[in-house]
Amino acid sequence: MKIFLNLLTISLLSGSCFGSTLIDQKAPDFSLFDSYGKEISLNSFEGKKVVIEWTNHGCPFVAKHYKTGNMQSTQEFTIENDAIWLSVISSAPGTQGFVSSAEANELTASREASPSHVLFDPTGRVGKMYNAKTTPHMYIVNKNGVLKYEGAIDDAGGRGFMFKDLLNATNYIKKGLIELSTGNKVSTPVTKPYGCSVKYAS
Repeated sequence: MKIFLNLLTISLLSGSCFGSTLIDQKAPDFSLFDSYGKEISLNSFEGKKVVIEWTNHGCPFVAKHYKTGNMQSTQEFTIENDAIWLSVISSAPGTQGFVSSAEANELTASREASPSHVLFDPTGRVGKMYNAKTTPHMYIVNKNGVLKYEGAIDDAGGRGFMFKDLLNATNYIKKGLIELSTGNKVSTPVTKPYGCSVKYAS
């Protein structure tokens, strides 16, 4: 009985860390304003794959992904594969990562990044809808609007992250996009995200 309870506890903990109630379900639609003041809805991209990145430029994990070029490389790969990249900022006003439209565009230019859109979610409504926990926290939506991946950008998380070579890590976004493009299932649909907590208002 004790062994059973221990296994059950491990299972529940694993589910809370890795499980997703959204995988293989229709990705929740949302409309947010981008850094140029245009209202963007997820459903408007139906027929294309979409990568969603929760981001916060002040987070050391995010900073390393951009400083090493890992995030830019993943963005470029996404665009080259005829997919859309949405960077979502759910930092509340007054918290780390909250930026104005001008600051967001300056960050994109200075980091030579190439998101399709940078979206603002200051209330955290969309972030909580997707259960976004960390920055970065990544998602892939297929051409039919179904969520096919949720979790980390790669397998470099854990102890010693700041010293790891990110460009040689297994990139789950690139891997997932390739699998979807070749008509295969995403072989690793859920991983544990790592990074800073999303700076929600509450």
